[in-house]
Amino acid sequence: MNILFLDQSGHLGGAELSLADVAESHRDRCLVGLFADGPFRAHLEKRSIPNTVLVHNTIQIKRSSGWIHSLSQTYFLLPCILQVAKLARSYDLIYANTQKALVIGGLASRLACRPLVYHLRDILSAEHFSTANRFIAIKIANYCASLVLANSEATRSAFIAAGGQPNITQVVYNGFIPEQYQIDADSTNQLKHQLGLKDDQFIVGHFSRLSPWKGQHVLLKALAKCPEQIVTLLVGDALFGEQEYVQQLQQQVIDLGLENRVHFLGFRSDVPQLMAVCDLIAHTSIAPEPFGRVIVEGMLCDRPVIATRAGGATELIESGKTGWMCTPNDADQLAAKILYCYHHPCQTAAIAHEGKRQASQRFNLQFTNQVIDQHLDSVLQQSQKISPLRKAMPSNTLFNQSTF
Repeated sequence: MNILFLDQSGHLGGAELSLADVAESHRDRCLVGLFADGPFRAHLEKRSIPNTVLVHNTIQIKRSSGWIHSLSQTYFLLPCILQVAKLARSYDLIYANTQKALVIGGLASRLACRPLVYHLRDILSAEHFSTANRFIAIKIANYCASLVLANSEATRSAFIAAGGQPNITQVVYNGFIPEQYQIDADSTNQLKHQLGLKDDQFIVGHFSRLSPWKGQHVLLKALAKCPEQIVTLLVGDALFGEQEYVQQLQQQVIDLGLENRVHFLGFRSDVPQLMAVCDLIAHTSIAPEPFGRVIVEGMLCDRPVIATRAGGATELIESGKTGWMCTPNDADQLAAKILYCYHHPCQTAAIAHEGKRQASQRFNLQFTNQVIDQHLDSVLQQSQKISPLRKAMPSNTLFNQSTF
């Protein structure tokens, strides 16, 4: 099976890491088409995954874009759609990994008469996307996609609530390689000292891009309610024009008197090693998370995890057994959970061990890729039963007013 993967981002985020995990098992017969250059392409190169940059000018559509702006960009998307359609004729199917990839890949799939698989890694709700973006994504998915793979039940439910067809959706959790999260104690201690951390400090790690909805400000409020021995590592940097939020966090640290207790580490590629340094991993998103990659990574590192009770995160942790859940945007509750872990190391370690055991079984990459391959085979077999005339979309199917 030859697959044309599509992704809109040059950045190396959770969606891109997960795509690379899927594409690597097909690297002898695939191509990853990118709509921007950047660290993600370098990551693909490092893993010997074929790739090409299809667009060198940024596609100027944001999650908050309204109708006028979104429609005005259609003219600029046409060359890319035609380019992808031409390229897709050399492949058996198109695999869109992001929303912009869905729009371009969906229309290109109709022109190229190739089936489209959309890997939905976002919660299509008003908290994350404008009305225009949700409407366009749902319509393209409903009329162009043979299959929508959702990375959680929460993601699937939001897709259906927004108007997506239930019969084309399947839930497949992200997969991981557990062995990559086994870090030896000597390396951990060495890194800890390199970071200037003390042996008597209790280290709370937060791993995500710096963004208001990721809730780093909530963690800082909680930290201010904890003893001085409890410190925080903020691993990640601002993306998508969110540098102002970084400045707000830095000012918040000063206002709360946390200058010696908060370490901004920026973007790092050694996440498992840094998680091993931590005594606790905190996930603090104030809006529903589609999946929560860092939650599983923390569990695989045998570290206790506190996550907010919303979205896909609720499917990853059984509170009190494999980790803890707390109310989004509740600094008092978060502080109480941190203090419990600080004062009860034995109970906390037991829960971390159980979390690791379950995560190693539930989110194993080998199993995930097997399930995805089964779905792709099914899509391809179904498409081969359809004649070219039936696969070609009538000119008025997507844009006829009666379909809206």
